Amino acid sequence: MTIEAAGSAAPAVAVEPAGSAASQLQSLPVPCAGPSVPSSPAAPASKTTRSASAPPEIRLRGVGVNLDGADVLRGVDFEAAAGEWINIVGANGAGKTTLLRALLGLVSYSGDITVAGLQGRRHRRRRARKLAYVPQAPVVPPGMHVSDYVLLGRVPHRGVFAGETPEDVGVVIETLARLDLSDFAGRTVQSLSGGERQRVVIARALAQQADVLLLDEPTTALDLGHQQEVLELVQTLRLERGLTVVATLHDLTLAARYGDRVAIISDGSVVATGPPAEVLTTDNIAAHFGATVRIIDDLEGPVIVPTAGLRSEQPEHRRPAAGRLESHSGGNHEQKRKP
Repeated sequence: MTIEAAGSAAPAVAVEPAGSAASQLQSLPVPCAGPSVPSSPAAPASKTTRSASAPPEIRLRGVGVNLDGADVLRGVDFEAAAGEWINIVGANGAGKTTLLRALLGLVSYSGDITVAGLQGRRHRRRRARKLAYVPQAPVVPPGMHVSDYVLLGRVPHRGVFAGETPEDVGVVIETLARLDLSDFAGRTVQSLSGGERQRVVIARALAQQADVLLLDEPTTALDLGHQQEVLELVQTLRLERGLTVVATLHDLTLAARYGDRVAIISDGSVVATGPPAEVLTTDNIAAHFGATVRIIDDLEGPVIVPTAGLRSEQPEHRRPAAGRLESHSGGNHEQKRKP
């Protein structure tokens, strides 16, 4: 059986029978290698200070993506500083997931993309070590144990067909412990609740020890409590490890409360980027989401509340093109908006 490697930017790898890594993990009560993962309480949420002199961790210049004859991304300029958290928001079919897939090198693109100093499409394995990806709908083989799944995050650090090293096992042990998943190591991923399963997917990404974490709708299908739990976990780990986080979110209030900046993508282009209070305005939301809202000012960020009444008309030039296709995990094209 094969499964796509962590981050989806590495080649497919052979998966050992479920439970093989679980046995090893249970026989190693303490990590035998790998960096220490702090277990202290979460630090207070803070905004990242961007240095004008430091090069960006992520930079896109004039990036375009054409899928099946449709321009899904066009002329995208985008930057994220090291340690910064940026949330990408936009209507269905605007190009959010495709932007993440372009960063991962999973779709062909025009323009220039630089990640952690690595430019272009070369250095695929080195880029896989720099980028960890939490997909919107991860594919987990039936019967796969939590420990085996998290161990897949170590694939970019070894040969495709090489067995796990003591260091790999040590990193997985520490990651499971940090995310309170040690007791689930021998359970199958399918047996977990939605919130637990999402923590396992994040654990796989963290086991990769990448500098950049890409999250595609990490709160989809989670209840309010689990949404908050997942985003608080990402915030804590970002502060502990200095991660750069780029996430796509549908909930505008969550996008405003977590992270440093918000970027609106509309009809394949980034049309606004900045602090949440400056970007998530009633005018921008009406223009790019076709929604009428009321915005409540709050110390932790604006609260966006839909209002009853006629839905605002979205300007024609801001509407995603009819039949626009946006690429999703697995290489399938899902039609997001219809005429």
